[in-house]
Amino acid sequence: MSVLRPLLLLLLPLCPGPGPGPGSEAKVARSCAETRQVLGARGYSLNLIPPSMISGEHLQICPQEYTCCSSETEQKLISDTEATFQGLVEDSGSFLVHTLAARHRKFNEFFREMLSVSHQSLAQFFSHSYGRLYSQHALIFNSLFSRLWDYYEKSGEGLDDTLADFWAQLLERAFPLLHPQYSFPPDFLLCLTRLTSTTDSSLQPFGDSPRRLRLQITRALVAARAFVQGLETGKNVVDEALKVQVSGDCRKALMRLLGCPLCRGVPSLMPCRGFCLNVANGCLSNRGLEPDWGSYLDGLLFLADKLQGPFSFELAAESIGVKISEGLMYLQENSVRVSAKVFKECGTPHLVSARNRRAPAPLEETGRQWPWRAAPEEERPTTAAGTNLHRLVWELRERLSRVRGFWVGLPLTVCGDSRMAADISQEAAPCWTGTGRGRYQLPVVVGSRTEQTHNPELGMDTSGPDVPTRRRRLLLRSATARMRAAALGQDLDMQDAEEDASGSGGGHQYADDWKAGAAPVAPAAWPPRPHHPPRRDSPGGRGRGGGARYNQDRSRNGGMSAGLHTPPVLILFPSVLAMLGPR
Repeated sequence: MSVLRPLLLLLLPLCPGPGPGPGSEAKVARSCAETRQVLGARGYSLNLIPPSMISGEHLQICPQEYTCCSSETEQKLISDTEATFQGLVEDSGSFLVHTLAARHRKFNEFFREMLSVSHQSLAQFFSHSYGRLYSQHALIFNSLFSRLWDYYEKSGEGLDDTLADFWAQLLERAFPLLHPQYSFPPDFLLCLTRLTSTTDSSLQPFGDSPRRLRLQITRALVAARAFVQGLETGKNVVDEALKVQVSGDCRKALMRLLGCPLCRGVPSLMPCRGFCLNVANGCLSNRGLEPDWGSYLDGLLFLADKLQGPFSFELAAESIGVKISEGLMYLQENSVRVSAKVFKECGTPHLVSARNRRAPAPLEETGRQWPWRAAPEEERPTTAAGTNLHRLVWELRERLSRVRGFWVGLPLTVCGDSRMAADISQEAAPCWTGTGRGRYQLPVVVGSRTEQTHNPELGMDTSGPDVPTRRRRLLLRSATARMRAAALGQDLDMQDAEEDASGSGGGHQYADDWKAGAAPVAPAAWPPRPHHPPRRDSPGGRGRGGGARYNQDRSRNGGMSAGLHTPPVLILFPSVLAMLGPR
């Protein structure tokens, strides 16, 4: 026994004693070697980190017990933990920002290209159909597309004014070509424009084509613009919301979560998952975008369905040339009625002498049979980086389905990172509770700002979201309202739109218009055989006087037709009229 006693005395220090209780790891492990190694790798000066633990009365956030952190180290850790949290939030939402940015770019490219293709197709169609006549009057068609571009890109002049102006200018050019035996002075053309802009629509020189084109192109352009603007607003709002501005309470909670284990000399002890969730929920509850986020996504998808359905931008762009051609055909076929009405109201113009009369247009320029039709779905070309509207909407719906619950699930995403909390598979193992090693026993509080008042880790501010968050939510609500109005055919920027463009109950009629637009259309033979209107007893009668009065009204409006915005270059004087048409 006496022989074994010295051996037992030698082995006794090697036998482990009872494990340390919660909060006692600093008393057992007095060395700061592990903390120095971790912080040194992060670029901290080792001169600020003691080799062994010191008294922690100087600490502001971490428990004031034995510590490896000086005051300078604690302050630097506060900034670093805040930056780590902000970086994780931004990284978690990078997919969302990229999704909205990519969808905005693709849809914008697609709509822009469709307008460009529509312009090129119309120019090609009318060049083949009318030859030199189109090239001589191409300015008004170019002006139409230029103003459509302005509306889509800059929210410029209302589409009603743009389209009404176009049809008025087209009539000013086309009507003299119907009657080359007459000379039309400017006041006659002003009277002609006035007749087309009257509210009773008794003249209707182009039939129903202007109204149908207005319905189609207005609803499609309003919807496309609101949709693209909605995507851009969502991308900007999300990008801003992910740049979290950490409050003072959140900064302290993040330091307790991520920085204090380093100060306590146990950097390898991961924070408890419940602890992390309470901190993340408290820090993010006032800065998310719910419940406006879900309504915004619903508005996007609702308008997307309209864009590939009754408000199809593809069909609207293709219909521009169709409706203009139909209108010219109607003017030709109803020239007797239209001319009689015009001459009755505006008077009979002077005959051109036989010597100065223009020769009839040669046969090859009086209008070729050039069928115009909308391509069926299977033949429709892919545009905008090799895609089409149906494919774009499908991709949008598929991607947005992944991000619907993004803001609600953001705390889970953040705490799923290995830098923030222990893995869920290690939930039963001891972890960092905020004061020491153990298990997190406090309840995890999730949900709205009101519920976060019971969060045990943050003294929640009950005043509500901060001003930047409120502004972002208002931006989302505004974008959602515009998209929902556009899905009904309404432009919130143009509240004075006419009732038939408001979209209320107009979806079925709009679908019927597409069917009419898809039929093959032959161009009008422009100009046709001259029509001789009935002569009036007084060449300077009622109609000429009406034109003069209208000219006075136009002068007061800066040289533009009432309700229209005609560029000065398009005002036709007699010397210019004599040059119109082929010679």
